[in-house]
Amino acid sequence: MTVPVLAWVLTVAAILGMLAIDYVGHVRTPHTPSLREAARWSAVYVGIALVFGVVVWAVWGPTYGGEYFAGYVTEKSLSVDNLFVFVLIMSSFRVPRAYQQKVLLVGITVALVLRTVFILLGAAAIANFSWVFYLFGLFLVWTAIAQLRHAKEQDEEFTENAVLRFVRRVLPTTETYVEDRLTTKVDGKRLITPMLIVMLAIGSADLLFAVDSIPAIFGLTEQTYLVFAANAFSLLGLRQLFFLVDGLLDRLVYLGYGLAAILGFIGAKLLVHALHTNELPFLNSGQHITVIPEIPTALSLGFIVVVLVITTAASLYRDRRVRAARLPDTKEH
Repeated sequence: MTVPVLAWVLTVAAILGMLAIDYVGHVRTPHTPSLREAARWSAVYVGIALVFGVVVWAVWGPTYGGEYFAGYVTEKSLSVDNLFVFVLIMSSFRVPRAYQQKVLLVGITVALVLRTVFILLGAAAIANFSWVFYLFGLFLVWTAIAQLRHAKEQDEEFTENAVLRFVRRVLPTTETYVEDRLTTKVDGKRLITPMLIVMLAIGSADLLFAVDSIPAIFGLTEQTYLVFAANAFSLLGLRQLFFLVDGLLDRLVYLGYGLAAILGFIGAKLLVHALHTNELPFLNSGQHITVIPEIPTALSLGFIVVVLVITTAASLYRDRRVRAARLPDTKEH
């Protein structure tokens, strides 16, 4: 896949433009988005991502178009799982509802920058060391098992990481929020506010999610351009998606199982690809191992979509059954 410099420039410009619209048009004036506003802008961002995929399909062919769509759907589904943690962070820090947009947007921006670095490093590693596919594959299989364990435990507590604890220890922090300010002066001293701490929490959490999502999407496409675009478009719509599905996340009880299946599938796909490109001298004398056929992109995309549909439908069906069981029996009255 040959991507002209102009395509990179236009893509980055579009992403920066979307960020500018968010910063200037949405979070400059603190407010709580209505369900209608969140739904409208979520549809806009998903529409832009889909149009981009159609352009990739038309310009570079169905193979790369399919790889982009598989990557985007995977990143979007993983981002929904991220929202569970975001809800816990917001509630843990008691962020005022009107300021949650700004917290999310700054955290997403930081994550986008850091993920770009991860993508470039991952692409460079893959280009020079084919054995990296073994590491990515094994890591995703391990992550799938951890995700499955987490889905069973349904852990609902957020604990601050070492970075946040260090910041609190080193920098004096105010007890309460001061509107949406990151710092403020108290008795002539400059203090940071909880707003800065929660932004660091969101950004660091999303960075940890990147450790899972970047190897996952490299299992679907090795094209740096597609990996970057799929990550960027899935992240940019995350703020709107938060307010759209907030309150509904606890109903998706089986989503964790679906994500575990997807990560495990992509991990297996990476391991098969690693065998096909094997150069490790202690495996088959450094020769390629092609006993198991590689998994095509169309099958990957189909598997991902089917798993998400099944887990979502099963979750909503279970939620409806539980809600119906809780209703008082009115037939006798």
